[in-house]
Amino acid sequence: MPERTVDIVIVGSVGIDTVETPYARRESILGGSASYACMAASYFAPTGMVGVVGADFPEAYRKLYADAGINLDGLRTVPGDTFRWEGKYEANMDNRSTLAIALNVFEDFKPELPAGYVNAPYIFLGNISPQLQMHVLDQVKSPEFVLADTMDLWIQTAPDDLKKLISRVDMLTLNESEARALTGGRYSLIRAGRDLLELGPKYVMIKKGEHGSLLITRDNLFVLPAFPLERVVDPTGAGDTFAGAFLGALARFGGISEKNLRRAMRCGAVVASIGIEAFSLDALRHLTLAEIEKRVSQFRAYTAID
Repeated sequence: MPERTVDIVIVGSVGIDTVETPYARRESILGGSASYACMAASYFAPTGMVGVVGADFPEAYRKLYADAGINLDGLRTVPGDTFRWEGKYEANMDNRSTLAIALNVFEDFKPELPAGYVNAPYIFLGNISPQLQMHVLDQVKSPEFVLADTMDLWIQTAPDDLKKLISRVDMLTLNESEARALTGGRYSLIRAGRDLLELGPKYVMIKKGEHGSLLITRDNLFVLPAFPLERVVDPTGAGDTFAGAFLGALARFGGISEKNLRRAMRCGAVVASIGIEAFSLDALRHLTLAEIEKRVSQFRAYTAID
């Protein structure tokens, strides 16, 4: 049996973004779901990245990963250009428009796990196609917890494969519009979550942006607000940051229980709130676990009653 080199495996996109908000514009900055999730998870537990980049991928970005302790055995470099995305946010910093997208080397991405990854106990399947997400699951050996994300594209184009994928994971995470779309327009998010549980996962976590998140199980419901901020700089990657920190914290807590899931969600909300206070990974790259724990304590105080 190959020796395990990481506790968390994160599979997703690695990209170079151009982001415009009502306040500023940044060109050719580091992005991609795997970038955000890996950086967030790495503060809590040894994390490995699975993704693909082109020959144009800046060495400075690779060094940023390495300096954070992210294992890059699963990051392939192939001839061609790295995935690129350009988006513009509206004044509410929630609605955004995709101005340009170029899949480039990501178009032919087929994730292959290094030997040191296959025994990792925690797996995050970023919102790549459900076929590729299942391809990853076919490679791992008895993980303790599998978290899968999805998006409206796969709900529209590959609903049957997506439902097969959902039946194989422990937790599905998605945003509120995706939860409604996947359940035939179910308006109540609680009812939508219950419907999604019928597809097989033990837990459904619905992300509501600035309004927080919901954890829905067969027996319980947990409602977590977002950490309040006076100013948001760049919300790109907030959901992936949340998911990465959530899974990292869950690994650090050392056991799958509803209490630990709730604690991990609080960590996810906190790290996501830090991430959106700057463009790209700028706020995350200099973060410390002590700073995370300080804001977690603030969050507890903000939501305490007694």
